[in-house]
Amino acid sequence: MRRQLDRLSDNMTFRSIPSFPALNVWSNADGLLVTAEVPGVELEDLDIAIVDKTLTLSGKRELVDLPEDARYHRRERGSGQFSRSIELPYRIEADHVQATFDRGVLTIRLPRAEDEKPRRIKVQTGAGDGNGSHDRSNES
Repeated sequence: MRRQLDRLSDNMTFRSIPSFPALNVWSNADGLLVTAEVPGVELEDLDIAIVDKTLTLSGKRELVDLPEDARYHRRERGSGQFSRSIELPYRIEADHVQATFDRGVLTIRLPRAEDEKPRRIKVQTGAGDGNGSHDRSNES
């Protein structure tokens, strides 16, 4: 029975861990910032794809080789192929996306598409005020 459990845990891949990599996503008027924790993943094994409003991170993390006479007592870190997709809240400028990788953290800057950015609307007052318009964009 113990051998069967050991074999089962040896075959674990990221498919059994649906939230890998762990992500944080921030947004402001200029765009999105996504950070992904990918410890043990080599830079050349990471892939970032954007299709419409979907960001997909994929790659692989290699299994650490154990000495021949060793066995796991606990194995929580998965290995193998992974893929994670998230729906973005708005369209982005795909040609201006920037990604950096430092100490196991992937940071992706996704600028918001110009036509998706918030616009300030000039409010006009009704007729009879003398000039017909008043810019209220700086008033509280």
